[in-house]
Amino acid sequence: MPENGQFTATFLFAHGAGAGMDHAFMTAIAQGLVAEGIRVVRFDFPYMVKRREDGKKRPPDRQPKLLADFQRHIDHFSQEGPLVIGGKSMGGRMASLMVTEVAEATPVVRNCQDKVCGVACLGFPFHPPGKPENFRGDHLKTIAVPTLILQGERDTFGTRPEVQGWSYADTVTLSFLPDGDHSFKPRKASGFSEAGNLAQAVAVLARFIHQCVSN
Repeated sequence: MPENGQFTATFLFAHGAGAGMDHAFMTAIAQGLVAEGIRVVRFDFPYMVKRREDGKKRPPDRQPKLLADFQRHIDHFSQEGPLVIGGKSMGGRMASLMVTEVAEATPVVRNCQDKVCGVACLGFPFHPPGKPENFRGDHLKTIAVPTLILQGERDTFGTRPEVQGWSYADTVTLSFLPDGDHSFKPRKASGFSEAGNLAQAVAVLARFIHQCVSN
């Protein structure tokens, strides 16, 4: 916690497709950012809320519903000070879509670019594992808001060689976690540790958020 109890920014942090806001990865990142003076707000998408209520596993909601729910949180928390949005995997992709024309093309959803200082994607799902032809990052070529992509070097949703080979807007910054998988976990033989990679991710993310809100 910051010494004076005041946060410099809010990070609206969305979960991935298979686990909710209290997943260990989400918790570790959130706690690390709080220690850096950043307020973290986590939330569950509607399908995950229902899963908590009845215990039944469900696939993610369709993209328009996910975006509409994200917008609801952005509208609220952007009134309370500087806001950076992002998420793990699917959540990060939805965050990046919220500030592009993709959102405007979705009924009842609008581009939230004017309410957001930056976007952070942790483990961006560029394509399903083993299906690089199903590319999901075209909007990153034109995204106008400062965007950070934190990616494990051997993430099956987009490895470092793949990610570095694609084109992006000048607003996009790439950062890689050594030998990390989709959750930044390295192999034991690599000499790196999961704790070390998570700490590195928090440091890079915190620096990015502070830069976004100071501009």
